[in-house]
Amino acid sequence: MKHKVSYVMCCMLLMMAACDNQDKGENLTQHVNPKIGSGGHGHVFVGASVPFGMVQLGPTSIPQEWDWCSGYHESDNSVIGFSHTHLSGTGIGDLFDITLMPVTGNVTYARGTVDNPTSGLWSEADRSHEVAEAGYYAVPLTRYAIQAELTATARVGMHRYTFPESKEAAIVIDLENGGCWDRAIDTHLEAEGNTRIVGWRHSRGWAANQKVFFVAEFSKPFTHLTLHGEGERYGRAHFTTSQNEELMVKVAISAVDIEGARQAMQSELPGWNFEATREAARHAWETELQRIRITTNDESTKRIFYTSMYHAMMAPALFSDVDGRYRGADGNIYHSTTPRYTNFSLWDTYRAKQPLMTIIQAERAGQFVSSMIDICDRQGDLPVWHLWGNETNCMVGDPAIPVVADAIVKGLQGFDHDRAFEAIKQTAATPERGKQFRHAYGYIPCNLMNESVAFDMEYALADGAAAQAAKALGREADYQYFTRMSHSYRTYFDKHTGFIRGVDDKGNFRTPFNPYYAAHRADDYCEGNAWQYTWLVPHDMEGYTQLFGGKEACLARLDSLFIAPSTIEGDPSPDISGMIGQFAHGNEPSHHILYLYALLGQPHKTAERVREVMKTQYRDTPDGLSGNEDMGQMSAWYILSALGLYEVEPASGRYWLGSPIIDRAELTVEGGTFVIEIIGNSEQHPYIKGVKLNGEPYTLPYINHADIARGGVLTIEMTDTPNVQ
Repeated sequence: MKHKVSYVMCCMLLMMAACDNQDKGENLTQHVNPKIGSGGHGHVFVGASVPFGMVQLGPTSIPQEWDWCSGYHESDNSVIGFSHTHLSGTGIGDLFDITLMPVTGNVTYARGTVDNPTSGLWSEADRSHEVAEAGYYAVPLTRYAIQAELTATARVGMHRYTFPESKEAAIVIDLENGGCWDRAIDTHLEAEGNTRIVGWRHSRGWAANQKVFFVAEFSKPFTHLTLHGEGERYGRAHFTTSQNEELMVKVAISAVDIEGARQAMQSELPGWNFEATREAARHAWETELQRIRITTNDESTKRIFYTSMYHAMMAPALFSDVDGRYRGADGNIYHSTTPRYTNFSLWDTYRAKQPLMTIIQAERAGQFVSSMIDICDRQGDLPVWHLWGNETNCMVGDPAIPVVADAIVKGLQGFDHDRAFEAIKQTAATPERGKQFRHAYGYIPCNLMNESVAFDMEYALADGAAAQAAKALGREADYQYFTRMSHSYRTYFDKHTGFIRGVDDKGNFRTPFNPYYAAHRADDYCEGNAWQYTWLVPHDMEGYTQLFGGKEACLARLDSLFIAPSTIEGDPSPDISGMIGQFAHGNEPSHHILYLYALLGQPHKTAERVREVMKTQYRDTPDGLSGNEDMGQMSAWYILSALGLYEVEPASGRYWLGSPIIDRAELTVEGGTFVIEIIGNSEQHPYIKGVKLNGEPYTLPYINHADIARGGVLTIEMTDTPNVQ
């Protein structure tokens, strides 16, 4: 009876989805190409998921190299199985948990090697017949003549495999998989009858103590289950199949326990209707994509824009079970009445991804912050890079502080603002990761810590955001304190060279000095050099210009960034990419720089450079990203820039105007709909001539978040004449 009710409800949802799409017009999922960014250094996930889902079900390949961080790369067609967790766009790999591989005949239970096509479980995938859509993935496995199809709900992955005739057909559950990214430390496989297998995979890698529990149900009874490999980490469910027989598997996961996975299965996917599940996943994406409806005659722009939306909503990932239980940052089990999330790549996403979420996903953005406060409660400070409930402390600074402060300033709901600010203060005060040196010296000396400049400047930026949150809450003493701390970067400014440089504990600049030099994890900067880090001061540009001796000198140095040779000397990180002079759009520290011209009174230069980057560094091809996607940051930069808006100063609550490339956009916001109308837009008209807000002349070079959130109409008239102030 339960299955019948679920089927009826599913049909009703599909009918509602059809009506919703008809009312809103264009089907936006048709513009999503999940393979954009799957080549080059994009590192994007390719597979089946729903927005912000716990499950990201897709192929995992043999290579475990940098460009395979997501388990997939456009240049390679090996598949060792279909894993239920992946990362998208990161610079480090992990996850790939609970991997299923359909096979026929004898196999060896190992990853295998590309120079031996019959080793391990792996098969070549026929990419000429591959299908990648929002919520659906399919590919033929040539070694076994099996067609693989995948779709998903938030916590359940659904597989449909079409087998050839075989007396040795099987689906292998692989709990060993992880390769060099992580290793299994505790696994369990157990059959419950002949249609269900349960178990867990606990692993250690980038996430130091990752726990995934699962329940797998089969649409057809298996004849028996055999365990293989070292530690019996491979379970082979045996079948006899006829030609073109379809065999389905549903796999629910939980970070809490098997019961959590079991409840997810019962709640989200009790039946076996693959096509209805696929359509529900597509509709889930359609609903979220409809939050921004753009008008443009350029189909390539439309594909890049909506694929960027798709990528931006891949993370953070849902982390709590259907009953509200979740595994806290201390490893203990807690309960929450609101969803909990994980996979916070905050050093990347505080810049554009999280500000974008505050516009189009205000409720979820509040839930993200609530999750961060909970993490602080469990581990003692706000997250840095939280992966499946584990703190990795990856990257520099305190990147959660700008996100939490921004939410306070914008008045987002779903969390206690005073508790959030206390979490900011608690995090800023911890004597670790270089902050002990800031407290003692007022800055981080370069002879006491690697990446000292990068750490300190990110801390200073976070302090600037904290000051804005304190101001919004009426905490004057805290405002004064954090404002003072936000100026620590000034110690590093060398007025003779016009660069930010390392300073030792005696107050001396590091010598010798080469602004083109970068050494990965072993110099004063992080994934950058002096050229890029000289501009990591978006929170205090007025004060910064005074260090240069005035606005003109500051602008002259900024101009030089784009005409300097694109040479990186030393042993640089591969993340330093997307070069225009020494501007590196492929990595996050440069993302705000183009908009500094607008802050400094030369918006025409922002317009020119922003359009150049959107045109040359974003393409609707597999190598269409100039750097790692980084959990949606590269895409969020494009989305905001295409709309003509960018929040340059963290927690300022204002978005500076740039150069929109679309003709019209309708954004679903808290107050209803915010419309951006562009008049006279073209490649020849990149400059803003005039602006109106709700029909009235508007003269500010930025628009406040409150004006966007309440809904209204922003009209922007474009021209071919630079708008020099």
